[in-house]
Amino acid sequence: MCLAVPMRLESINGDVGIAELGGVKRKVGLTLIDDPKVGDYLLIHAGFAIQKVDEKEAKETLELLSKVVGRIDL
Repeated sequence: MCLAVPMRLESINGDVGIAELGGVKRKVGLTLIDDPKVGDYLLIHAGFAIQKVDEKEAKETLELLSKVVGRIDL
């Protein structure tokens, strides 16, 4: 099973960004989405941002995931 997780984009350096979720920061590739901006919520899969999502959708998804896998700090 594949899983894409919503994360908030904190910084951008060329085609790479730093995304954060629950205090965990990861490098993510930004080449698959158009016009990423700091503050965007992005679906991250295998180290790449694959889609933008709005904040409400991101938080709803994280709440559902936390019920399955345990606590996730929003």
